[in-house]
Amino acid sequence: MKLATNNGNVDLRGASVLVVGGGPDFRSQLRQSLRRHVALVDSAEGALKASQLMARCHFGFLVVNSELPDAAALDWLGELEREEVPVRIVLLAEPGQAEALETALAGRNAAVLSRPLQTDALLATLRDLAAGEREQSAAPRLRARNGVARGRDLIGDSPQMREVRALIERIAPLPGTVLIEGETGTGKELVARWLHALSMRRGQFVAVNCGAIAPELLESELFGHTKGAFTSAHQGREGLFVAARGGTLYLDEVSEMPFSLQVKLLRVLEEGTLRPVGADQEVPVEVRVVASTQHELPLLVKERRFREDLYFRLNVAQVNLPPLRDRPDDIESLARHFMDTLSGSLGVAALPLDGPGMARLREYRWPGNVRELKNFIERSLMLGGLVLDQLAAAAEAEAEAGPAEVAEYPLDWTLEEVKQHHMARVLRAMGGNKSAAARRLGVSRKTLERRMQFDGLEGERS
Repeated sequence: MKLATNNGNVDLRGASVLVVGGGPDFRSQLRQSLRRHVALVDSAEGALKASQLMARCHFGFLVVNSELPDAAALDWLGELEREEVPVRIVLLAEPGQAEALETALAGRNAAVLSRPLQTDALLATLRDLAAGEREQSAAPRLRARNGVARGRDLIGDSPQMREVRALIERIAPLPGTVLIEGETGTGKELVARWLHALSMRRGQFVAVNCGAIAPELLESELFGHTKGAFTSAHQGREGLFVAARGGTLYLDEVSEMPFSLQVKLLRVLEEGTLRPVGADQEVPVEVRVVASTQHELPLLVKERRFREDLYFRLNVAQVNLPPLRDRPDDIESLARHFMDTLSGSLGVAALPLDGPGMARLREYRWPGNVRELKNFIERSLMLGGLVLDQLAAAAEAEAEAGPAEVAEYPLDWTLEEVKQHHMARVLRAMGGNKSAAARRLGVSRKTLERRMQFDGLEGERS
């Protein structure tokens, strides 16, 4: 965890920082201090709120207090590492804690600073972390441009995956927008991150889940706002387009974007300028946009739920990720990869993947795709054996559910009432299992959870 020095020339203007923990005054003062130096800074009182913000937006840096109100800081950071969240960490320690915390964070792109915190020291540390990561990643990126390196977790030697990797390497250096299509859990964000890595763009990779942000807030999140633009806008804020300038903005679940906002996104893509909410002047932005969806956008266009002109503007290049059931020959290599990496991060012995067990894995249809397989391996490691009985139960539940019923609704119901009723029926049919219900509804789990909170529905944490 030894840092580089003399990195005052490292540009932080495209950086995004999330401050976690500390009192309200500390967080407010640090936001004010950092806002003059970075593109985006936000704060959260604890790990839960921070995780919610990170689900909506990618942050390049976390500034974390060693004591959090709702979690042990090291345990939470360990969870982020196991989930392979790419982030640089500055941990703030009480005097006397630094040495022990540095040992605990060894091997990560992280640093420890003692309190009381000095802004100049924090900025120097952020620059050091950014410079160190850039030096470590330069050679792999150059090799990747020559087709030697491979995207992390884009694993499999099936013809479909070889074709996907070849396409990514071809289009990554080009500036055009890219549309990634695939079912939930197929690895759309991994593709977006690899496209950014191979593009050699100097700016940040910024990710936002369009379905995880309330529609009335999404415009401000993307384009920013001026002070006083709306009731709670006590100060101006640069949006995610500005945070990603010179880099890549990844719009996950772009099909969830409100129709009224789609025309504004189209204008940004066409003109290269945006207007923050409440502003009179337009701001130039140079950003590559990569979008993804698990839905068939042409069908949404036909149903007038997605703008046809925006679809054509996003679909300059298209990457289609095949579901895992269509490439069963990749299941073994994926399972062994997750077994090796997860056993190491969990600190437990790897489990044998023998013939009968592997045969069961190949027979299962994996409706949650690669993500479900990874979760299965992690659950098995935690329990000390392959939980094949759970696969059998899941397959039986899918078979029993069968094709969705055709329901009749009163003609005077609004579309929102139909959606709410249908969502509740599917949740009940899945026994309150949100992951299974989201798969059946064809939406992401985050989208389902947001609608559940809005509509007051309940479900199990699963």
